[in-house]
Amino acid sequence: QVQLAESGGGLVQAGGSLRLSCAASGSILSINTMGWYRQAPGIQRELVARMDSGGYADYADSAKGRFTVSRDLAKDTVTLQMNSLKPEDTAVYYCNAYGVRTVDTYLYESWGQGTQVTVSS
Repeated sequence: QVQLAESGGGLVQAGGSLRLSCAASGSILSINTMGWYRQAPGIQRELVARMDSGGYADYADSAKGRFTVSRDLAKDTVTLQMNSLKPEDTAVYYCNAYGVRTVDTYLYESWGQGTQVTVSS
């Protein structure tokens, strides 16, 4: 089984910063893409940012210029640095791993449990 453990959510004032981290575990050989999605109440889950194993990063328009995604391939971790946070960034943020190859199997994707980010105005 592959598990994704997230950390770093919390409450911050508008204009502040937060750093989210996610570590994958479970006899992993490789992960194609790791990234972050978010879901606010009543809204469909949406991509925030992701990075593939070649270092290519993909951002939602709302995240460009404010958020930075990074990966450590050796440690199977992904980090999201969020700056200039806005109240509309409030959501549950989910870590995602796509294309996970382990010693036993191949998983299309895996999700973390989610971490709450709340930005007050």
